Amino acid sequence: MSRSFVSVYQSVPFWQKVLIGFVLGAAVGLLVPSFAVHLKPMGDLFINAIRMLVVPLVFCSLVMAITSLGVDKPLGKIGIKTVGLFLLTAIIASALGLFIGSLMNFSADLSLATSPVRERDIPPVAQVLIDMVPRNPIAAMAEGNILQVVLFAVLVGVAINQVGEKAKPVKTFLHSGAEVMYQITRLVLALTPYGVFGLIAWMLGSFGLESLLPLAKFVLAIYIACLIHIVFVYGGIVKLFGGIKVTEFFKAVFPAQLVAYASASSYGTLPVSTRCTTEGLGVSRQYASFVLPMGATINMDGCGGIYPAIAAIFIAQLYGIDLSLLDYGIIMATATLASIGTAGVPGTAMVMLTVTLNAVGLPLEGIAFVAAIDRIIDMMRTATNVTGDMMVSRVLGYREGLLATEPEAEVQLTPENAKA
Repeated sequence: MSRSFVSVYQSVPFWQKVLIGFVLGAAVGLLVPSFAVHLKPMGDLFINAIRMLVVPLVFCSLVMAITSLGVDKPLGKIGIKTVGLFLLTAIIASALGLFIGSLMNFSADLSLATSPVRERDIPPVAQVLIDMVPRNPIAAMAEGNILQVVLFAVLVGVAINQVGEKAKPVKTFLHSGAEVMYQITRLVLALTPYGVFGLIAWMLGSFGLESLLPLAKFVLAIYIACLIHIVFVYGGIVKLFGGIKVTEFFKAVFPAQLVAYASASSYGTLPVSTRCTTEGLGVSRQYASFVLPMGATINMDGCGGIYPAIAAIFIAQLYGIDLSLLDYGIIMATATLASIGTAGVPGTAMVMLTVTLNAVGLPLEGIAFVAAIDRIIDMMRTATNVTGDMMVSRVLGYREGLLATEPEAEVQLTPENAKA
């Protein structure tokens, strides 16, 4: 019996295993919350295992991607197109957030609170740029400073290409390191259904559905905007330019969406999103290894686009402050810039929100209203961000001839043959 169960479970597709873990976790969290709150270590174990992979995986895979792409493709051109598509979706996300937020009447159901707001030290833009350059690359890796690791990896990859034959041993070593990290990633991903189970059970067991009620409209607005952005913006771009059916795209990315939702970390989802992008969407490992870490760093449509726009309108209504068209324009501009600068780890969107509030003169005390439920909102924001990363990977991979096994992958994933 046990062998039969194991064989059946092993034959279940990965995304179904993750979904089963999600549903069972939600059921346990809602039905037996006293037990569910003790399942957090299971989720923490999974998150720690994922975090263990992030720095070496990002560094080795990004160097491999740059040195591999540099052989056949003009890396600068591909990089510009990648960033350009990220910027386009960020602008759309900001506009969508303003539109959805302006339709809601938040102030009717809420009264001002007196919760203290922790002061936040927001560095100037010049300091942010300076901090991107690591004083010590090894220290940056040890501290998990992904922005600095990404910059150093890009420099190493570009330098290897420029040095040429003399750098071949370094290139071979880092390519081998990337392959080793991919294998470790496969082993860690086997824990995904159990990690998702523990995280969702703990979250619902600790906070319950009732934690959403006081700010239901605000949460609803975020979720609606994110879902519209995922389905219509990302789905529309995939349909028009991705060479794959929209249903096939969302089926392929579903496991990464669930992990992103449960973990609320773009970087933490990288191993799963890499697997979904390469195996499910047919994108070459080299390009996926280049675009996904970049997307986790600069593509934050949910955290920096939709969320600050809606939150600014929410706080303005709460304090009875009227926003002008100019204010809306400033919110959109700062939210778009924030989407490029927000790091892909849980919670940093709260810091970026202060930038938007400062830009239009809204009281920072308003952050207290959304801080308590930020985790619930952050889960949906992260799922949006990760979906956008995979969308860009597929679209530009298809348009630029960077699918895994050209022309075989293209034959399998074109709209006419997606069911094959």
